[in-house]
Amino acid sequence: MSPAPEKSVRAIIYGRVQGVWFRAWTAEEATRRGLGGWVRNCRDGTVEAAFAGPADQVDDMIRACHRGPPHARVDKVDVMPGADVPERGFRQLRTA
Repeated sequence: MSPAPEKSVRAIIYGRVQGVWFRAWTAEEATRRGLGGWVRNCRDGTVEAAFAGPADQVDDMIRACHRGPPHARVDKVDVMPGADVPERGFRQLRTA
């Protein structure tokens, strides 16, 4: 059986996504799915994230980002193919 295809994306999440535990939730959810990448707050009030790993798990993580943690309000998620991600693990980065 061949391994699942890999996928790498960058996502920008809009709405009430800062100050509601979005970054920590994202890191926890991505780690649970075995994804590599990072998440950070942006000065414009959005959250930016990069996800890499099995395509089905990346797609599932993007669907989860449309909901977010309990106190978030997600208005929109823009997803772009290809992202620079660390070789292993998922990290929270400083605000960009």
